[in-house]
This record gives sequence, C-alpha cells and structure tokens, in this order.
Amino acid sequence: MPKIVLLNGISSAGKSTLAKALQDIAGEPFLHVEMDVFLGMMPRRYANHSDAFAFLPQSSALPEVAVVTGPYGACLMRGMRRSIVALAAEGLSIIVDDVVLDGDISDYRELSSGFDLIVIGVKCDLQIAEDRERQRGDRDIGLARWQHPRVHEGIDYDLVVDTGLSSPLQCAEAIRATFDL
Repeated sequence: MPKIVLLNGISSAGKSTLAKALQDIAGEPFLHVEMDVFLGMMPRRYANHSDAFAFLPQSSALPEVAVVTGPYGACLMRGMRRSIVALAAEGLSIIVDDVVLDGDISDYRELSSGFDLIVIGVKCDLQIAEDRERQRGDRDIGLARWQHPRVHEGIDYDLVVDTGLSSPLQCAEAIRATFDL
C-alpha cells in the first residue's frame, strides 16, 4: 500500500531537507511534494495577493508576518492534496512538506483513507528557524515567528522530530525506523 508521509512544520523548520534525507534512506522510492512548488505555479500577479496568500506584517516588537489565505489559495491547497492522493492511487509513495496553519488536517485524513497516512510534526526552536529564515533569503522575515504558535496546534502526530536537536539524517532515520520505511 502506498504511504503518504506528511511533514508539517513552520517555514524554515527543515521539512524539505528532511524529506530529501528520508528519500535517500527509505527502502522504497518516495516522491517529494513541496507546498512551495505549488505556490510557485501561481501567476506572478498572485504573489502576496488577497485572493491567494497575503503576507501581512504585524505591528509587534519583533518582525512577524501573518499569512491570510484567500479563495484562490485555498483552492490551490485543496488541489495539492488531491494531486497527492492521485499520485498515491497510482501506487506511488509520497513525502509531503506542508505548513498547515489552521490545525485541521481532516482533508488529508479523509482523502488518504485508502492509504497509509503518517503525520509527522517537524519542530525546531524558534530562534533556529529565524536564523534559517534570514540565511535563506527567500522568506519574509517574521514568517516563522507568526507560524510558530499556530502550525502544530490541534494536530495529533504519529511522531514529532526536532530538526534543531537532530540532523536531517537523524530525523529521517527516526521516521524510517518508527514506520519501517
């Protein structure tokens, strides 16, 4: 049965790097589906657009950027989840990296009911994520800070890994060993 491994965590938590490490060591082939790739499919005019995803600087002592999802953005994310399930229906195992902001993964659970869904929380200390955010240069500074208290709220994980305490390979090994991947 194809497996869908959902990596959920804040921006710059290390989800993509972890996914690549897991691809390298898993016994079976996994496709890596990145939320960022789907965001990159949007027309440029929808970058920071209220119909898609608006990035709103917050008035706070430290930089903080809220994300508001509009109808076009919500449609894109629903389409991404359905694309993942379509790939799994073809017999392909998938590693997904996502940022679930509302704490609701029920769509993933419902769509993946015929597959082995493994939900992994990818955490790290906020300071580490903020340092990564600055080093990357492709993120709004403050995005990780705003997401930090919101991303994991209300989600029951099968496993939680900390990319600040362990290397991507160590986190991948923990996932592989726990779920016999």
